[in-house]
Amino acid sequence: MSDPQRDGPLAAEAPIIAVGRVEWRTLFLILGCYGSWGAVLFAAGLLPPVVAVPILAVLITLHASLCHEALHGHPFRLRVLNEALMFLPLNLAIPYGRFRDTHLAHHRDERLTDPYDDPESNFLDPAVWLRLGWAARLLFRVNNTLLGRVVIGPLLGQGRFMAQEWRLIRSGDEAVLRDWLLHCLGAGLVVGLVWVSPLSLMSYLVAAYLGLAILKVRTFLEHRAHDDPKARTVIVERGGFLGFLFLNNHLHAVHHCHPGVPWYDLPALYAAQRQGFHDRNQGYSYPSYARIFRRYALRRKDPVAHPIWSDRT
Repeated sequence: MSDPQRDGPLAAEAPIIAVGRVEWRTLFLILGCYGSWGAVLFAAGLLPPVVAVPILAVLITLHASLCHEALHGHPFRLRVLNEALMFLPLNLAIPYGRFRDTHLAHHRDERLTDPYDDPESNFLDPAVWLRLGWAARLLFRVNNTLLGRVVIGPLLGQGRFMAQEWRLIRSGDEAVLRDWLLHCLGAGLVVGLVWVSPLSLMSYLVAAYLGLAILKVRTFLEHRAHDDPKARTVIVERGGFLGFLFLNNHLHAVHHCHPGVPWYDLPALYAAQRQGFHDRNQGYSYPSYARIFRRYALRRKDPVAHPIWSDRT
């Protein structure tokens, strides 16, 4: 029997109030992520930074993926418990509450890639693109290569995100302000832990940036511009180690069809309905991230200006 809270198209938008089942694999992974992060952080005096920083970056990436699981209703049915688990922002950059709200808005598939209504779109309004100077255009073009997205994408994306957040706060949006205040509290705790650890704060900031950079590999081509909303979301068939860090979100079309399904059930769901998913997204797929790196490391996959978006009336 299907569970409407888990299988509906926007399942995670409804408040999760049942307390019954606990997804133990997700809970243990969250606890293991925090434990490993703390162990590496406080063992940094025994590890050279060239070892500690990449390990922390991997754990920060995994934590961001676990935040994604939490906002979709895992491991608990009680929303407040999930949010308490993910309170510490290990990447220091994104308030959990803002990630939750913008990501759930992103799950309106009919608006995917819209420069205004999809908060996670990498496309610009063509009219905005035409008004940009040559330096800004060059920056966005570099950002549309995979190497550029990894190197400058975290900085460019964070700048655009925070500019929009500031506009919302200035307009009087109290919910956004509350989420940022909570974020500052959590980030302060993370910085405090780093401060008393053997690792330098600068080294941790490098790890946080690298964690955001790894996430940019996942989001680089998750969605394409297409007239059919069902055909906008990608499948990367073999995720490898990155697939684990992204908690199987390389099967992104599967996640968009079933946003309430936990990460560990996505591969089996995909295997059982593989052809159906490929028919649905009209073959928007890649065999592996290695193939994506080879094809797009120095080449732009998409234009910066949305190729089929027209101004709304």
